[in-house]
Amino acid sequence: MKEAAATLPAKKPVGAFRGGIFGFLSGSLAAGVAVYYYVLAEYRISNEMLTEDIYALQTATQKLHTYIGELEAKVDQLKKTK
Repeated sequence: MKEAAATLPAKKPVGAFRGGIFGFLSGSLAAGVAVYYYVLAEYRISNEMLTEDIYALQTATQKLHTYIGELEAKVDQLKKTK
């Protein structure tokens, strides 16, 4: 029985250093992925808001353009009548 116990290879324990490095790297990777998706979601939201603001500015500019055109037409009519 002593011979059987002596022939088994000794297991190398996973050291605290290797386990710590593996844990640190896997935690950093998980945190990086979480931050990436958070930033991506925030980018999409801000991009949608910016697009809405651009469309609102475009409609306001078109309304202002038509209003100025109407005012110029009225001024021209007043000049013709005088």
